[in-house]
Amino acid sequence: MNKNLFKISPGFEDIMPAEYRELVHDGPYGKNLGVSDLGTFKELLEEHPLCAGCGLALSLRLILASLPNPEDTIIVGSTGCSSLAFPQVGVHNIHSLFGNQNAVASGLKRALKLRFPEKTKDVVAIAGDGATADIGLDMVMHSWFRRENIATIMLDNEAYANTGGQESGMSPQGTVLYMAPKGKKFPKISLPEIAREVGCAYVAVGSPAQPRPLEKMVRRTILVAREIGPTYLQ
Repeated sequence: MNKNLFKISPGFEDIMPAEYRELVHDGPYGKNLGVSDLGTFKELLEEHPLCAGCGLALSLRLILASLPNPEDTIIVGSTGCSSLAFPQVGVHNIHSLFGNQNAVASGLKRALKLRFPEKTKDVVAIAGDGATADIGLDMVMHSWFRRENIATIMLDNEAYANTGGQESGMSPQGTVLYMAPKGKKFPKISLPEIAREVGCAYVAVGSPAQPRPLEKMVRRTILVAREIGPTYLQ
């Protein structure tokens, strides 16, 4: 789980897929690259099965390009649209049960600290609004209560898009969705305010429409979690 592992064993160079060879030789591992360098290196996510024009796909590309140390980063995902892209991501990642990502990330962070006490391993929980604010809210909150050194990033598309567009706690009030045919009755959950209230060391709200500010937020979310405590980016 460091840049020395992202190498092809001698004798296998010629039989590995071209995409894999490009990632090993031209990827961002150990090079301190970022969003402004996109187009000059092999990205950690290029092809994916998400819908054409999906903002979540762009968000993932920007988040992955913003990782401070991708060679020492482990992403814990969950069921949802983003889980369709993770098999194509060039970073160690785990698919947890729906909403269980912060519990898995907590245990993983502790295990990595025991296994690699001399190294820094960043654990990032990345999931949609359903897995973060609805189904997994209890495990998200308790990871914050325990002051776990993990970063939580919510991909907020304000609905359960992977199953057709049902309302979530993050859907804005009045939004018409399959489970809210007359418009959602209740306001959108103010999870950033909750995160601040329970003591997250860093809380931010970003957008893929602003790549460079988002890059700064991603880096701060991970670096503050590494040194101080739980962080949250929406």
